Amino acid sequence: MQEPQDRRVVLDLDAQAERIDRALARALPDVSRSRLQDLIRTGQVSKDGIVVLDLSLKVGAGAVLDVTIPAPVDATPVAETLDLVIVHEDDDLIVIDKPAGLVVHPAPGHDAGTLVNGLIAHCGESLSGIGGVRRPGIVHRLDKDTSGLLVVAKNDLAHKGLTAQFADHGRNGPLERAYLALTWGAPEPRLGTIDVELGRSQRNREKIAIMRPGEGRTAITHYVVEEILDAGTEVALVRCRLETGRTHQIRVHLSHRGHPLLGDAVYGNAFKTKAARLGASARASLEALGRQALHAAILGFEHPRTGEVLRFESPIPPDMAALISALRANDRS
Repeated sequence: MQEPQDRRVVLDLDAQAERIDRALARALPDVSRSRLQDLIRTGQVSKDGIVVLDLSLKVGAGAVLDVTIPAPVDATPVAETLDLVIVHEDDDLIVIDKPAGLVVHPAPGHDAGTLVNGLIAHCGESLSGIGGVRRPGIVHRLDKDTSGLLVVAKNDLAHKGLTAQFADHGRNGPLERAYLALTWGAPEPRLGTIDVELGRSQRNREKIAIMRPGEGRTAITHYVVEEILDAGTEVALVRCRLETGRTHQIRVHLSHRGHPLLGDAVYGNAFKTKAARLGASARASLEALGRQALHAAILGFEHPRTGEVLRFESPIPPDMAALISALRANDRS
């Protein structure tokens, strides 16, 4: 097995200040600029001993840049037998009820044990060549710690048909995606739409941020507050329907409105102290949840071959159900 490469670049004393990715591309011509940008985003580059995540950081004369280039890995995911919860399967597609904690497709740090690895073992050669080597059959995804329904294409016809539906966001067809979320506080009004553009944060490339109009991607979430579960802290059960499907969309939209998801360490960390106001049982259930309280409960679409409208529902998983029950009980002992 090959070992990672450590490369050091010391900029000339007369070097002009420029973006770090450009400086590295100039100094390391054997590594593509896009590859260097990926390395920066994943924390593999440091300046003067401090990790850099910002592609636009300016560096100049005398800067010492260290780059770790991970050892190459097999580009083709290997088959792994996983205990998949299959809701529906036919010759063209498969619908999975994904548990929280399962990564959808291989990525840096997650080259094995993903849903794709399990699908390759389950579906065999039918997935090859559809949607790219690392994401065969994948037409949409769920965050690692979000549970619920996901459809995967098993052949090119299905992949093209499903991709078109997701790209259209259900405007001209029956595509339906609904999620259940637990939020700190209840959004006002109790039924409404959040229409705010999203884009990659310039401060932290691992996060999605609210963008000014015209500077991000359109993102629209329709929501309704279904129940207030704990009057003391006003935890709400909120149903969200996606009109678009951007990365972290529900989590960022609700946090932007001041109502982040329970358990969301990325977009709701400022609300972490609110847990102390919950009852003992609810506090224990939230700690046991260990993730954002978000579940993809409904998925509907048109079958790409038959034209039949398929609609699936997933029950709230046990970890979220336990938290909801504890919040309803309102035990403050």
